[in-house]
Amino acid sequence: MSTFIAAFVLLLVIVAAMAIGVLFGRSAIKGSCGGLNQVGLSGSCGGACSAEEKQQCAARKHAQDHG
Repeated sequence: MSTFIAAFVLLLVIVAAMAIGVLFGRSAIKGSCGGLNQVGLSGSCGGACSAEEKQQCAARKHAQDHG
């Protein structure tokens, strides 16, 4: 039973720390939107990227293809 209580308290502390981070306006956790594309190891720019990120990806791909 003491293990359960310790685990529960630990989870409460972690959730409280995340809540404090949100309250202080820390930016949200966000993916890189490109991953291996950033180092040229992937052939596609698909995924859940924003329009701006897709434009940047297309520009990088164009630059790689043409020089």
